[in-house]
Amino acid sequence: MAFYSRIPIRLRWLSRNFSLGLLLIGLTSCGGTTPAVPRQIVLKQSWEIESGDRVAGQLVTGSLGDISVRLEGIRLRAPFSGQVELASKGFHCIYFSTPEVPAYLFRYCGVRQPRLGPVQAGEAIGRSGNIHFATLRRQPDGAWAIVEPSDRVLERSLNQPSSGFRF
Repeated sequence: MAFYSRIPIRLRWLSRNFSLGLLLIGLTSCGGTTPAVPRQIVLKQSWEIESGDRVAGQLVTGSLGDISVRLEGIRLRAPFSGQVELASKGFHCIYFSTPEVPAYLFRYCGVRQPRLGPVQAGEAIGRSGNIHFATLRRQPDGAWAIVEPSDRVLERSLNQPSSGFRF
């Protein structure tokens, strides 16, 4: 105990709190959550510059085929009941799929704090200041092609829920 009392108080405090921090990290890192595996798709089109690339050191957040929308404080919503998955490429991109339109995927880029997994129509699926929206259609060979975006789906993604929220 004599040795411990000679250690400056600040070092003793740091030592105790550092050990507690390591214990907490150890306890929280053993959680039962499984990391999300980003969805990889084959896209028929490719462009020289895509979301997630850097040009002159600056991050590209949208690309050809995307519609960019300023959200102005609203949350991004599920346009139908379906599934939200991380995209393997792009700047904070997610894919939304639904059995209601099975030949289509909807890509939203610029999404922070995405809600992954199954969602109900109208539930919040993420936040963003600006989103970049694209509609993808499955081709006969299994690849995906960016097609003209659906204003109806985008509108559903941007509407705020109300007591009579219906699709």
